[in-house]
Amino acid sequence: MPVYLFPFTNTIFFSRRNAGYIETQNLTRVSEFHLLGFSEDPDLQLIIFVLFLFMYLVMVLGNLLIILAVTSDSHLHTPMYYFLCNLSLADVGLTSTTVPKVIVDVHTHSIVISYVGCLTQMSFSITFGCMDDLILTVMAYDRFVAICHPLHYQVIMNPQCYGFLVSVSVVASLLDSLLHSLMVLQVTCFKDVDISNFFCDPSQLLNLTCLDTITHDIFICFVGVVYAFLPMSALFFSCYKIVSSILRVPSPGGKYKAFSTCGSHLTVVCLFYGTAIGVYLSSAASLSPKTCAVASMVYSVVTPMLNPFIYSLKNRDIKRAIWRLLSNTVSVPCIWSTGWKSSKA
Repeated sequence: MPVYLFPFTNTIFFSRRNAGYIETQNLTRVSEFHLLGFSEDPDLQLIIFVLFLFMYLVMVLGNLLIILAVTSDSHLHTPMYYFLCNLSLADVGLTSTTVPKVIVDVHTHSIVISYVGCLTQMSFSITFGCMDDLILTVMAYDRFVAICHPLHYQVIMNPQCYGFLVSVSVVASLLDSLLHSLMVLQVTCFKDVDISNFFCDPSQLLNLTCLDTITHDIFICFVGVVYAFLPMSALFFSCYKIVSSILRVPSPGGKYKAFSTCGSHLTVVCLFYGTAIGVYLSSAASLSPKTCAVASMVYSVVTPMLNPFIYSLKNRDIKRAIWRLLSNTVSVPCIWSTGWKSSKA
């Protein structure tokens, strides 16, 4: 017996076809969704609250440090660090779209999100998630040019080129968000209001719509090809060319430096792409709701939290810039305090 939930009307109808007639019955108005999250067990709510709050604070602090370090140090005004700065911005946006809502819901013991709030959260999460996706691809292209064509790097990766690449990533991300929003807005009914995730994940929301299977599958395949298959193909091609070039390096030191440069990026790519694609194609992969929630947490919270550590721990330039930034931040209040005491005396 299918149940159809109409978010823009005062009634909900469900139909039952029996012996050639359709019976329609009024139910209640639906203007919200329920985010089921990980567990409704009261004993686990404190753990979830502390875990998400800790990861969010670490993520914001780490990515803001990278952004401030890159923007304040003129030695880091290069394409690689420009892309890294934009990746940090996308990470902060993606996590800030989802995690604060989880923290508030756990604190208030609420699982409700309004229809408008759900669509807004979905749109922003798609925008920033897609920006993450495309900027990781652009960063792979940057490493490909730097390692495979080092003599032409300055010519190829000029300011106009990397500005254009980031602009295309932003526009493509907005287009992806617009496509999903239009797809959901044209739906007049939903089969259920329970979303088996901690935020309004687009794949979960599309599965709840009353779209016919063919339309749903065509849309999923189209978005998957454009925003997953093509970037992944570019990534694998870049990795193949990079590894081929590294193997031709005669000195072990050169090989180690090249591998360490690409290894951190490949780690982030595998974490982000593997979990994000698995969640988006969860209906085809038959993943359980809890598995989807954990995978969503990996690509939307854990990966953005780990990015600052992955990209900075083995990068002397980033560590030097962060140390200089922190030193200047600490020294300024000390100078101000000393000057204020001397003037008072």
